[in-house]
Amino acid sequence: MNDSNALPTWVFGYGSLIWRPDFHFIESSPATVSGWKRRFWQGSHDHRGTPDAPGRVVTMIQSADDTCGGVAYLIEADVVRTTFETLDHREKNGYQRYDVELNLMDGRLQQGVVYIAPINNFAWLGEAPLETIAAQIASSIGPSGANTEYLFKLEAALQKLGFADSHVSELARQVRQIVG
Repeated sequence: MNDSNALPTWVFGYGSLIWRPDFHFIESSPATVSGWKRRFWQGSHDHRGTPDAPGRVVTMIQSADDTCGGVAYLIEADVVRTTFETLDHREKNGYQRYDVELNLMDGRLQQGVVYIAPINNFAWLGEAPLETIAAQIASSIGPSGANTEYLFKLEAALQKLGFADSHVSELARQVRQIVG
């Protein structure tokens, strides 16, 4: 991408990008994406687990009646290319860029980009009973820290933003029972 042709671009975060964007942005807003739900179905071999013992992180799954809440960040045109280079590396474990329509909390609709781990990517773990997912999260640790930290920070960030997510809340409850 030639920076001289780049336009300001919105990026949607629904996992760790909510509390740790790690890139420069000129505006941020709580936002939702319709037709998607958040699920801990993606393996993390590089951040919250290891190749031999992957952790679990979120991806978005299409679901017509659902809405996924998170944060939209507006990236300046002159740093769009370098921001995506950084994000492509951060999200290299099975995620791809997708275009989505963002519903910002002030009522604006904006086109944006989101990283989603598609079904059957190389790190895909898929659906499992919540008890199984909770046990895996409770025991996984990777270079970026404990998988429990990721889950609990996501839960706290969603609560702070006012987004209810029963999948995240129930997993956090079960993991707390396991780790004490």
